[in-house]
Amino acid sequence: MPFNTNLLLEALPDNERSALQVHLQPAELSQQQILFDVGDTIDAVYFPTDAVVSLVVPLSTGEVVETAMVGRDGVIGAAAALSGRRSLSRAIVQIRGDCLVSEIEPLRKLLDECPNMRSLIGAHEQALFAQAQQSAACNATHVIESRFARWLLRAADLCGSDELPLTQEYIAQMLGVRRTSVTLVARTLQKAELIRYARGHIKIIDKAALRDTACECYQTVKMNYSNILLRTND
Repeated sequence: MPFNTNLLLEALPDNERSALQVHLQPAELSQQQILFDVGDTIDAVYFPTDAVVSLVVPLSTGEVVETAMVGRDGVIGAAAALSGRRSLSRAIVQIRGDCLVSEIEPLRKLLDECPNMRSLIGAHEQALFAQAQQSAACNATHVIESRFARWLLRAADLCGSDELPLTQEYIAQMLGVRRTSVTLVARTLQKAELIRYARGHIKIIDKAALRDTACECYQTVKMNYSNILLRTND
């Protein structure tokens, strides 16, 4: 597994990346695996390389609301190395794949010793919070077709593939809409030859056209993450 496939790690100066690398272990994440739940003590930090993880808030009805999506340009659980270790959300693997894992204590120590790493992790947590705010605004104001396109594009960016092993039912759950609504939108996009879908599998065919369909939130979130990857040399 190439170490530099997590873009957040790749953005670190060589000396700080090397200091962290000795504490990282490769791991394979399974789809639907829960890394931690609401109220759990976070003991490990995950740097995805091609896995994608959703941060969701579970409701008493059994439904969940996705607040953010994290992949190869981010990290899951890093807030625990900066402050409190109790999770405020559930982290569930959306697309199975690989990641690099560090225990909390070594990372916490390195954040005290490595200013660029601390700055980068802090900026990432700000971007994660901004993504959650953007998601709330998007769900409240944008039509399902635009939200669906935005979600597919973000997932593809994070796993590095235009082929997504996801069911429409799961996507509907993440978007907080009925499955029938997602089915209708997917049918429209397939008819327009933007995507192709079969049970449990979606392939993006025309990414440029899908970007035109997506709401502004896709580019906003993408720009926020691109900006944090430039911070280490500021």
